[in-house]
Amino acid sequence: MTQPAAVMFQGTGSDVGKSLIVAGLCRAYARKGLKVRPFKPQNMSNNAAVTADGGEIGRAQALQARACGIPPSKHMNPVLLKPQSETGAQVIVQGQIFTNAKAADYQKLKPQLLAKVLESYRILRADADLVLVEGAGSPAEVNLRQGDIANMGFALSAGVPVVLVGDIDRGGVIASLVGTKALLAPAEAARVKGFLINKFRGDLTLFTDGMKAIAEKTGFAPLGVVPWFDGARDLPAEDSVALDGAHAGYGAREGAAIKVVVPQLPRISNFDDLDPLRAEPGVTVEFVTTERALPGDADLVILPGSKATIVDLIALRQAGWDIDLKAHVRRGGRVLGLCGGYQMLGMRVADPKNIEGPIGELPGLGLLNVKTTLTPKKKLVEITGKDIATGTAVRGYEMHVGETTGSDCDRPMLDLGGRPDGAISPDGRVMGCYLHGIFADDAFRRAYLKTLKPDFASDLNFEARVDATLDALADHLEQHVAIDRILDIANGR
Repeated sequence: MTQPAAVMFQGTGSDVGKSLIVAGLCRAYARKGLKVRPFKPQNMSNNAAVTADGGEIGRAQALQARACGIPPSKHMNPVLLKPQSETGAQVIVQGQIFTNAKAADYQKLKPQLLAKVLESYRILRADADLVLVEGAGSPAEVNLRQGDIANMGFALSAGVPVVLVGDIDRGGVIASLVGTKALLAPAEAARVKGFLINKFRGDLTLFTDGMKAIAEKTGFAPLGVVPWFDGARDLPAEDSVALDGAHAGYGAREGAAIKVVVPQLPRISNFDDLDPLRAEPGVTVEFVTTERALPGDADLVILPGSKATIVDLIALRQAGWDIDLKAHVRRGGRVLGLCGGYQMLGMRVADPKNIEGPIGELPGLGLLNVKTTLTPKKKLVEITGKDIATGTAVRGYEMHVGETTGSDCDRPMLDLGGRPDGAISPDGRVMGCYLHGIFADDAFRRAYLKTLKPDFASDLNFEARVDATLDALADHLEQHVAIDRILDIANGR
């Protein structure tokens, strides 16, 4: 290649599998020796990752970077929206907090954000043979078209060809693709060079006529039908939609020695912290929604991260989970809080600068003698250290606003390069820390699970499992997708 190539994957809707397809193609093209870079102009997700250049991006782009064999960069997802309420979100631009905005106000912001999006795209493309761009939602959402930076607005501004992805599992895929074409402006439709069908189940030959019909009615080239990929559950999910799916892989597991229960908070974030536990054959990880009580037979309750700690603390009480947690501890159960969950375990959460909203201050669960004060500056850092109780190494990342202090911090959970982090109750049953990704380390995970069940044994290599799944996904796409033709499209041929 003499010039960097690029192609954008847009969907007929959200959750059609664009992120997974881009991740698999990143690995497939990287295995061919190409310098591949993932890019998503605008993302909306509370599952985020810290980048080596000191920012944060959507979890999906971090996974795609891993598929390319490179560290994630803040330029791979220059605009990240992190929902804090039903109508508002924190706006992250090139890895840093830019503002908080209601949905209507954000629409007015988009035109000025396009310059940042294009700047990040140019930076990535300068060091790439191929850029695989992922859209967001659907280009057919004409009510959001003005000032668009996520789909056709970006594709036209950057001069990038488009491949449209449809999800056959949800039904109506022919109408979705044909209807999308009908709603695109002529210049937008001209950018679409082909289409993919994703999440197919059954006999592929039964959809041959469907592919022909779509091609005839849209003029888009058929580029493949991708069968359902079961391994998707072994990769980090982009957002909490994955927790509602029948194939999420959470729930009861026959013969499991350890049961972990996770309250599914409305503003849950970074729940991929639990993926390594879910991958353990001897562990059941059960997410519990607000209409249910926390099961009484849990060995461990984990309070996960939250994008809106105070709001989720209110929801936790409304669900009656505060009572369930205290009963769990009285029965001898263990509780672990991660980041926002750690903050909730304390005596109070204070927000004097109204970072999360107008509430200001709220009593915590009172399971740790600590208090958290939310602060404007967000801590974003990858870090290593050790778990004090077991002596095992830990690694992960911090991504939080707030400082936590109190007497239980005199019994820290972690030593992060000489800096204490977290707190443990006097009886050792309740603990918390700010370190995300802590369970991905095999040695720590095994040692921690042994504190719950001393005879627990495991040979799981979690990171190797993720890489093996990315390779399997790349194999899957190479078998069912015209990847050489997509490369031609990316090169303008």
